[in-house]
Amino acid sequence: MSVFSDLFHIFYPKLCAGCNQKLTKNEFVVCTICRNDLPQTNIKDFKNNKIIDAFYGKVLIEKAYALLFYRKENVTKKLIQELKYKGNEDIGVFLGNWLGEFLKEQKEFNEIDVIVPVPLHKKRLKSRGYNQVIKFGERISFYINRPLVSDKLVRVSATKTQTLKSRFERFTNLDTKFMLYDHRFFIGKHVLLVDDVITTGATLEACAKEFSNIKACKVSVVTMAYTD
Repeated sequence: MSVFSDLFHIFYPKLCAGCNQKLTKNEFVVCTICRNDLPQTNIKDFKNNKIIDAFYGKVLIEKAYALLFYRKENVTKKLIQELKYKGNEDIGVFLGNWLGEFLKEQKEFNEIDVIVPVPLHKKRLKSRGYNQVIKFGERISFYINRPLVSDKLVRVSATKTQTLKSRFERFTNLDTKFMLYDHRFFIGKHVLLVDDVITTGATLEACAKEFSNIKACKVSVVTMAYTD
């Protein structure tokens, strides 16, 4: 089997999602050079930062963290687009492993009870074939040893992709609505919402508000990337 695998990779080598160069056996998804070039946010304060500020006066977020900066022209943007539109779900695994290891070491999210991925509308899920944050959330779940629950928060309105909208259009988009099933399940729980990119925070705000009226329920947020 290993001989066949070696021959397969000779003719169909795995390429870096960032620069398209051939990966070595010890590299996964991105090469070492591209990984070192990824712009980490290096947020130190999980309770007071620019991500938390995006929700100020709108909904209470306990803690927030994003792994990378998402900018107009950088490797992060290419990775997210590969993940969302080209079916490369290994990117979600790669970023989930990276962030999961970090969260485990920091122990900042030890009080989390359950992880909830931001859902896609069923029409978009059907057309895309997968939710790009599920595997990301699964890896975080593995590292911090908390369950991933993906069937209780649903998106009940389909909107045009946020990536193609201007920042102002995303901010004023009131069509994104969510519905939460089984409110009793979340009573007294600390929920960790996971998503790919946070820009204005409108989508995560809408999700968080679904939990805001549940008794003793708290919400924190982590994302793959953040637009500063």
